[in-house]
Amino acid sequence: PRETPPLPWHRQGTFQVVMAGFLPFSAIYIELYYVFASVWGHQLYSLYGILTIEFAILLIVTSFITVALTYFQLAIEDHHWWWRSLFSGGSTGFFIFAYCIYYFNFKAKMTGFMQTSFFFGYMTMACYACWLMLGTVGFLSSFSFVRYIYKSIKCD
Repeated sequence: PRETPPLPWHRQGTFQVVMAGFLPFSAIYIELYYVFASVWGHQLYSLYGILTIEFAILLIVTSFITVALTYFQLAIEDHHWWWRSLFSGGSTGFFIFAYCIYYFNFKAKMTGFMQTSFFFGYMTMACYACWLMLGTVGFLSSFSFVRYIYKSIKCD
């Protein structure tokens, strides 16, 4: 196989994974406050229809961003897209965890070792579940995209 040419900093994998995580997170971060206030702040949450729409937007944005980044990667003849599509989709989980740290330090009124360990234990598991779910969405959408574009190639 041919080696891929060196890339500028904004086309490298790490930057693209961070960008792929930030864009879906920016679509849901406002709703995260209300969900966290409901779960950890003992407030009532009653906007389940809006939460469903936000979840659909999260899945769609994650899928589109991952497909776009896979296309950019294939356009520079880098065909190692499998793991990058998983990490690109799942990197939103890291931004959600960063928001958990912000919420705990500035919004929640929790103190003590037990509350801290309880909060971060559950939020670590929830963010890992988001990472797995969104990484799977990103990988499956990229996989479908790659199969679709290479299905139409005719080899003589």
